[in-house]
Amino acid sequence: MGDQSARQPYRQDPPARPAPSRPQRGRWSDAQAFAALDLGTNNCRLLIARPHGNGFAIIDAFSRIVRLGEGVAATGTLSDAAIDRTIAALRVCSDKLRRRNVTLARSVATEACRRATNGADFIARAYAETGIHLDIISAEEEAQLAVLGCHALIEPGEDPALVFDIGGGSTELVLIDTAAPIPRILDWHSTPWGVVSLTEQAGGGEGLEGRVAAYAHMRSLVAESFAGFAARLPKNVRTPRLLGTSGTVTTLGSVHLGLSHYDRAQVDGLIVPAAAMRRISTDLSQMSIADRAKLPCIGGERADLVVAGCAILETIMDLWPAERLGIADRGIREGILRRLMGSPRP
Repeated sequence: MGDQSARQPYRQDPPARPAPSRPQRGRWSDAQAFAALDLGTNNCRLLIARPHGNGFAIIDAFSRIVRLGEGVAATGTLSDAAIDRTIAALRVCSDKLRRRNVTLARSVATEACRRATNGADFIARAYAETGIHLDIISAEEEAQLAVLGCHALIEPGEDPALVFDIGGGSTELVLIDTAAPIPRILDWHSTPWGVVSLTEQAGGGEGLEGRVAAYAHMRSLVAESFAGFAARLPKNVRTPRLLGTSGTVTTLGSVHLGLSHYDRAQVDGLIVPAAAMRRISTDLSQMSIADRAKLPCIGGERADLVVAGCAILETIMDLWPAERLGIADRGIREGILRRLMGSPRP
């Protein structure tokens, strides 16, 4: 996987690119800022930060559910409606980049654009209309960036740790050695099941019996896709450590805490008993969409997708039976920022 460090921000292959042209004057015109944009199958998320000490300080952020990958599994293409939703979100991001005087940015797209036959056309349109150039990154780089962004939250320990990122169109699993300050990747795996793709393939079910059957089917599909990686995992791990970064785990963490609204300060870095996460997952899988939508921190936007995330999460806990689950509200964007600012690669 390699290791690279630099004292100044460096360009990569594919390279970081200058942000869209910005005004020469303004409140932040004299401050150096960096930006990272992660366009996933479900979400468009932006972070803008300035270097601070050994890390960075966030000065602006944006997140919107756009469901870019909606229907891709069935049609192989990004729909016009999904593209329009995403372009609208990217326009907001472009405006923030200009106003915040961003000097260097990297914007990445993941599974939806990797799979869609019109992914390149979408990238071209996004650039033409917003000035944001999206790099379609590989699943391997996606896994690397997620680890770089969140590994600081892994519990101390000597055995390998498993970091996972449940996305909209794929899930990445990364086995890492944490002996060094920058973790070393021992093995990794990507499966094309995320909350959107798995819901479209196997979600739904009429009544309690139908929902239970659909959940079992989802778990079976995920387990099958993990089989090769599961066979390679070490068998003599005394204390498995598990850290998740995704909307699924942050949402379930909020449910576990009984929050009335999402609060990153309470969720990021939270450690939850694995048994509690299983109970929440089982309960949600048996509820109707309407009942799930009534729960704080789930609502209508996540009510139809959260069960697929639960199925993926439970299957991960099956193959790496840690007693506790660490939750990170950080990942790819933070990994991009660290690379732009010169952090070594995992």
